[in-house]
Amino acid sequence: MSTFNTLDDLDSNQRVLIRLDLNSPVSDGSARDNRRFDRHAETVRELADAGHRVVCMAHQGRPGNDSFISLKSHADILSSHIDRDVQFVADTYGADAIEAIRSLENGEVLLLENTRMVEEELPEEDPEVKAATDFVETLAAEFDAYINDAYSAAHRNHASLVGFPLVLPSYAGRVMQSEYEANTAIAEREFDGRVTMVIGGTKATDVIGVMNAIGDKIDTFCMGGIAGELFLRAAGHNVGYDIDDNDLYDTQWENNKATIESLLEERGDQIELAVDLAYADGNDERAEVEVAAIEEKDKSYLDIGSTSVAQYDPIIRDSEAVFVKGALGVFEDERFAVGTSGVLEAIAETDCFSVVGGGDTSRAIELYGMSEDDFSHVSIAGGAYIRALTGDPLPAVELLIDAAN
Repeated sequence: MSTFNTLDDLDSNQRVLIRLDLNSPVSDGSARDNRRFDRHAETVRELADAGHRVVCMAHQGRPGNDSFISLKSHADILSSHIDRDVQFVADTYGADAIEAIRSLENGEVLLLENTRMVEEELPEEDPEVKAATDFVETLAAEFDAYINDAYSAAHRNHASLVGFPLVLPSYAGRVMQSEYEANTAIAEREFDGRVTMVIGGTKATDVIGVMNAIGDKIDTFCMGGIAGELFLRAAGHNVGYDIDDNDLYDTQWENNKATIESLLEERGDQIELAVDLAYADGNDERAEVEVAAIEEKDKSYLDIGSTSVAQYDPIIRDSEAVFVKGALGVFEDERFAVGTSGVLEAIAETDCFSVVGGGDTSRAIELYGMSEDDFSHVSIAGGAYIRALTGDPLPAVELLIDAAN
């Protein structure tokens, strides 16, 4: 496996610039704490404890969005996770930022202002173009090394992600390292036993692309979510249609109809479809119906049914590796968490290599009393996880590998 330099290769007493991904939900103008802070804190704490001078970069939202805010609240949250002060400067590479960087002592941590407030950050351009920006050239002059820990943003050609590896010795942080190793396992590792992928979520186009790209590496796909309904529609059942103008199914069906039909034709023996679905009845209680008994879709189906969960359970328990992309139902509502929690519990109780991908699905682990320690890896990446599964290159990762060579 091609690889990169890590913190283990970093010289002592360095001035390090580290790119994190602290992009978070926003409430009342401030960031809300989430798993990304906890994960990135491991890298930041290790660097500070080793006596490096640590300067952090991160983004939040996009210009024009309500989530586009300063990183001041992020500094406070990060500080609570690393149990030491995180200084903040409301500047990214101007005079105030440079002064704060130069004033830093060994073991101290500084967070710069939102990188997306820099005009040169966002346009998707070649790394050579980004490396020549004032943003990159000005900041790079203040550091001995660049560390990228933002795997979840590694599919972006933004200045803070792809410019610095061309002008500074570059390393992967602990999040980058663990995410890369886990998320490339389908392509890089050999498994002797069954390899299963649980497919769900609302972004059917993404997961259908994954199925098409890696079908020869997977023995069984267990289907749920919107993608699951679309496959049932292709198999001739009366589901997978929009109702009440919700625009969840029909557009994705039109965009993926040919791929779904070819997957069913070529890999039908690998694809396990739900045999029952759950919905809210007239009393707002969970009710279930057999897929074969549905004559017309006149209600929203919010989870796979109990029989389907029982059908998927032995498949998972008989697997050497299980990859999860997307929830099987609306698990935030306890009535419709049976599919998602049932599958995750089966994985947690099985001695298999397991990767749970995407922030939404991973929230169910905590929500239903499971521990991340019961899984080999719980990813905080979304788009980058999809790219890794489909084999598409991640520009920021490729540059770290090039830097190591």
